[in-house]
Amino acid sequence: MAVSKSAAAPFTMTMQLHTNTVANLLLAGSCPSMDAFNIHGTATIRKKKPVVVFVMGATGTGKSKLAIDLAARYPAEVINSDKIQIHRGLDVVTNKVTDEERAGVPHHLLGVADPDADFTATDFRRYATRAVESILERGRLPIVAGGSNSFIEALVDGNDGEFRRRYDCCFLCVDVELTELDSFVSRRVDNMVEAGLVEEVRGAFRQDGDYSKGIKRAIGVPEMDRYFRVEATTDKATRAKLLAMALEEIKANTRELARRQREKIRRLQQSGWVLHLLNATEAFLKRGTESVEAWEGLVAEPAVGIVRSFLYRSEVDEGNKTELGCRADDGRCGGGIVATEVGCNWGNACSCNCAANAKLVSAAPTALAATVPVAGATC
Repeated sequence: MAVSKSAAAPFTMTMQLHTNTVANLLLAGSCPSMDAFNIHGTATIRKKKPVVVFVMGATGTGKSKLAIDLAARYPAEVINSDKIQIHRGLDVVTNKVTDEERAGVPHHLLGVADPDADFTATDFRRYATRAVESILERGRLPIVAGGSNSFIEALVDGNDGEFRRRYDCCFLCVDVELTELDSFVSRRVDNMVEAGLVEEVRGAFRQDGDYSKGIKRAIGVPEMDRYFRVEATTDKATRAKLLAMALEEIKANTRELARRQREKIRRLQQSGWVLHLLNATEAFLKRGTESVEAWEGLVAEPAVGIVRSFLYRSEVDEGNKTELGCRADDGRCGGGIVATEVGCNWGNACSCNCAANAKLVSAAPTALAATVPVAGATC
């Protein structure tokens, strides 16, 4: 997050918490608050529920990348919440993160279920809850990441809301404007083809295949059925045409999936879920190092700040707290304090990071709540 060096200086020494300290706080559920640090660098500690982070968003927006980015900054482990990636096999067509991409970060519920088995939302709630408990017992931060919002909803709100009562849920939502996301999805399918999508799905093809359960429900599998059925009996030109049609259908169905996922997220927000939106569009528009820098500045760093505020938040001294307004158009908080934009509510309203010891006020009633105090800033 963008915080001036001069403003952050008084807090430099105070904020150097060792990884083991963070791990102990995660396990105990007691964390010092970032916004509780006053101008003297002191903090209060109170008992709070253990934190569980959720990384949500439409397919292709970078959920797995963000989860791994967060795990590189905190002692954390990732729990997959993609209903298709839970199954073993078809790693290319299901776009599972590779060992290299995981960068040593432990992943749970990834490629563990039988390819032909049904794995329900109830199953996910049971196994994900166990994974959360296990991760917390080891003093690490659970990060649930994936695009199957029905699974996430079943975990968080199922069983009469037991999960919410036990844990402090931090919901991050990565968003990309649909025009750019559509382009990215098309490029990603092309990259999958280069990585062996056709050969991989051919190996799983069966004449009597059932596309209603297990991993065969994955986009990219049923769309190839017609091509494989006639592949051996048609001429080269016809095969090429059928393959092109199948790949275009995969792209179209993936674009439609993204729209359904975004709509589901919108409904969750409207039902009261507090989602912290991170707009990654600029990172997708740029290339090379500019894209990397945009991702860090617009997605990764703000996400780290949001998670930090959950891990370390506590009671703010009422004598120091100041009500600040935030306008997305000029990126400044009330009183002339420079703020950094967190993200927009589907392009309609923005929220920003205000100074420490200050309460963030949304730009509009429909804005996603994003209480992200910036450590080190002063009022």
